[in-house]
Amino acid sequence: MTDASPSFHLLPGDPDSPVLLHVPHSSRALPPGVRDGIVLGDEELERELDHITDSHTERIADLATRAAGVTPWRFVNKLSRLVVDPERFPDEREEMTAVGMGAVYTRTTHRAELRPDGFDARPLLERYFAPYARAMTAAVADRLAAVGSAVIIDVHSYPTEPLPYELHGDGPRPPICLGTDSHHTPPALLEAARAAFAGFGGVGTDSPFAGTYVPLEHYGRDTRVRALMVEIRRDVYMKEPGGPAGPGLDALAAALAELVDAAGNTD
Repeated sequence: MTDASPSFHLLPGDPDSPVLLHVPHSSRALPPGVRDGIVLGDEELERELDHITDSHTERIADLATRAAGVTPWRFVNKLSRLVVDPERFPDEREEMTAVGMGAVYTRTTHRAELRPDGFDARPLLERYFAPYARAMTAAVADRLAAVGSAVIIDVHSYPTEPLPYELHGDGPRPPICLGTDSHHTPPALLEAARAAFAGFGGVGTDSPFAGTYVPLEHYGRDTRVRALMVEIRRDVYMKEPGGPAGPGLDALAAALAELVDAAGNTD
C-alpha cells in the first residue's frame, strides 16, 4: 500500500438497511512515510502489530455481510491504527492520551516508545484522521437520509490477557464484551446482541472496554444514530497474538449476521 492508496473503504449494502458495520482496527498496513516516523525495528514492529491489530475482524464482518438476510453497509479502515486511531477523540477528551495512545499513538501496548518525544501529530491527523471522520459522518448521514436511522456496529477484538496500556484491564474479560453508550445504545439493540452472541460462553457489558463509536457531529445529539461495540476475546477465534484464525470465526460471523438482521428493527 502506498501513500496514495485509499485509507478506507465504504462497501455499499442494501439501500433499505440502516446498519453500518464499522471495522476500524483490522489492518496491519503502514504507508512508507508513516513507517519512517516509528522508532521500532522491523521485528519489534511486527510484534507490536500482533498485539494491537484486531486480526481477522474484517473477515468476520465480510462473512456476516454475506450471511445476513439484508446486506449491511461496511466501513473498513485499510490502514493500521498505528497510522491514526479513527475512534479516539482528537483532543483533550481522549483518556488514552495519558498512556500515549490518543488519536496518534506515541507509545506501544507495553508503554515503550513508538514515536519520539515531541512528535508532531498534526500532519497525520490532517491526512488520515480528518478524511476518515468526514467519510464516516457522510456514510451515517446517507443512512439517515435514506431510511431515517443508522445503526453502527463496531467490530473489534481484544486479548485474553490484559496488556500494559489498558486503563481498565482489571475488570471482567468475557468471551464477548458489548460496549454501550447511554445516549446511542437502546435496550433493544443491546438485548439483540446478547441473544445473538449467547453461545460463546458469556456476554458482558463495558468491561474491559466501554463505549461506542459515533461521528462527533451526531455524538450525544441524535438518537436516530444507534451504536454498539462488539469486542470479541481473541481466544474465541484465533491463536494469540496475531496468529491464524480458528473454527470459531465462522460461528462468530453467523452470530454477527443474526445481530445485523435484528439491529434494523431496534430503537
